Amino acid sequence: MASELRVNTLKDASGNNSVATSVVFGGTTKVWHNFDGQSTVATRDSYNVSGLTDNGTGDYTSAFTNNMVNDDYSSAVGADSDSGHLGLIYGDTNTLTGSFRSYVIEVYSSTATDSDVVVFQSVGDLA
Repeated sequence: MASELRVNTLKDASGNNSVATSVVFGGTTKVWHNFDGQSTVATRDSYNVSGLTDNGTGDYTSAFTNNMVNDDYSSAVGADSDSGHLGLIYGDTNTLTGSFRSYVIEVYSSTATDSDVVVFQSVGDLA
């Protein structure tokens, strides 16, 4: 038998709804992506991601299924390097509400590099 939960208002134990709704709406990961950035660039697993573009060496764009309300969301990015010399992985929101761009750069050579594992997650408000 399937269960169904219907509520008009969500409140915390003290009767306030601001804390409960801020946790549900503002405090959860809205998008995350784990993909292979080498050889055949492909998504391993994701949430709220509709596509992946390989823009060139070490440069990837993940498109969101549901856009963020603005470009003020926060993201964390990570990657793996076969050489072990990975130094800088960063993302660019730069007025992008419908996608996230990840860059992977080798520390010793200061050049872009493809990575076997690239991951990011973003927290913010969905549109």
